Amino acid sequence: MRMRELSLRQDPDLRKELALLARGCDFVLPSRFKKRLRAFQQGQAQVRTEKPVPTALSESIPKFYFPKGRPQANINIDTLITKIEKTFSQFPNERATIEDMGQVAKACECPFYWKMPLFCLAGGDRTGFVSVHKFVAMWRKTLQTCHDDATKFVHLLAKPCCNYLEQDDFIPFLQDVVNTHAGLAFLKEAPDFHSRYITTVIQRIFYNVNRSWTGKITCCELRKSNLLQNLALLEQEDDVNQLTDFFSYEHFYVIYCKFWELDTDHDLYIDQKDLAQHNDQALSQKMIERIFSGTVTRDRKVYKEGRLSYADFVWFLISEEDKKTDTSIEYWFRCMDLDGDGVLSMYELEYFYEDQCQKLETMAIEPLPFEDCLCQMLDLVKPEVEGKITLRDLKRCKLSHIFFDTFFNIEKYLDHEQKDPFSVIREMETESQEFSDWEKYAAEEYDILVAEEAANDQCNDAYENPLSPLGQHISTELGLTKRHFFQIPSPHCNLDEYEYEDDFE
Repeated sequence: MRMRELSLRQDPDLRKELALLARGCDFVLPSRFKKRLRAFQQGQAQVRTEKPVPTALSESIPKFYFPKGRPQANINIDTLITKIEKTFSQFPNERATIEDMGQVAKACECPFYWKMPLFCLAGGDRTGFVSVHKFVAMWRKTLQTCHDDATKFVHLLAKPCCNYLEQDDFIPFLQDVVNTHAGLAFLKEAPDFHSRYITTVIQRIFYNVNRSWTGKITCCELRKSNLLQNLALLEQEDDVNQLTDFFSYEHFYVIYCKFWELDTDHDLYIDQKDLAQHNDQALSQKMIERIFSGTVTRDRKVYKEGRLSYADFVWFLISEEDKKTDTSIEYWFRCMDLDGDGVLSMYELEYFYEDQCQKLETMAIEPLPFEDCLCQMLDLVKPEVEGKITLRDLKRCKLSHIFFDTFFNIEKYLDHEQKDPFSVIREMETESQEFSDWEKYAAEEYDILVAEEAANDQCNDAYENPLSPLGQHISTELGLTKRHFFQIPSPHCNLDEYEYEDDFE
């Protein structure tokens, strides 16, 4: 205390005022004295507590965000380039054609079917060949900027200055798969169906990978998917039907035949009346109207015309037959969310249930009152907020397919009603994840189509009307006994009249 008093007296600004105050002078302003005294005390405290500033914490935090992949410390770019140059030395004039790019892709330590994207990025699509110098320059730059397979794949397929993939970016790549994969060799005699198969594969890719619904696949989405693993399996698996996630020809055939049955005028588009015939008119009219409202379709031109393209039908059929996946739950939630507020209100549920009641009455079945149905559905979903069902609630609920079928699919709703509720719970607990609902449906429908085709073959033989050369080629090329490909229905219109890009608008 004595030392603080001495330090105060040594201050030149306060010395005079302290002396006047000691004499009892009444003209010293208390406020001015307090203000200076406070400033002096703060200065003294700052001197006592002043310490060296530590090094900023940000300097010691290692980098953790790698949008183009984490750089690999053990990769030797020069060694890879030498290996690529050695591969090019085997070709005439050190130039590689598209037929040679399989060897080049393996030299780059890439999957075999990356050969077409590698060829195109190096300018081979313009010149018909790729020189070793141009390819090495391209691949060296790629290795220096792209550090994982997802980033490399996006870089190879994407348009210049784009870091995402759109639907048309996959067309050259998949066309090369159709042209060169052994399991699709029979399609060489059916070029009109190349675009249909490619469209199906692209839609399935975006259905499973593009979880943001933006129509643009990012590197992050690609890393979280199994697309790159399936692309690598294309080289090892001769039977594309074993790759059920994207490339199965049997799955394509089921989808296309279902579309062909609805497309009665065969103009490659269907309207609301056509879609109403799906599965013996099982879908409610209100849901069909929502599908055509543009909430889940991508083709704006076709939406304005009140039609559904084949590409949009792929999304519809997979979502309709497998309502347990995240994408299908999002698909039907978008359709039922009339006001787009992210919540299914009781009004919206009643709106769709009215159609179900009308259908049940026409079938002489007394419908369950909406209040009772609502109690059942709320017990089934168990929403976090009472009276409001969110997308998160339905994804958490393992019985979302029962919820959706209750409100807009009369056939499946009746199937669920006839089942023992306890058996449904047991099935949910013991259900094998080996095959999805979509895979089961596609296999069953394909067997039915094969059986129908076999019956038609017998009729054709009786009338001495053999299969078309394409049908015969498909059967003999695959050499299948139990399950064989059957004749592709010949379109009654010229497919060349329709622009291929319509499926990707």
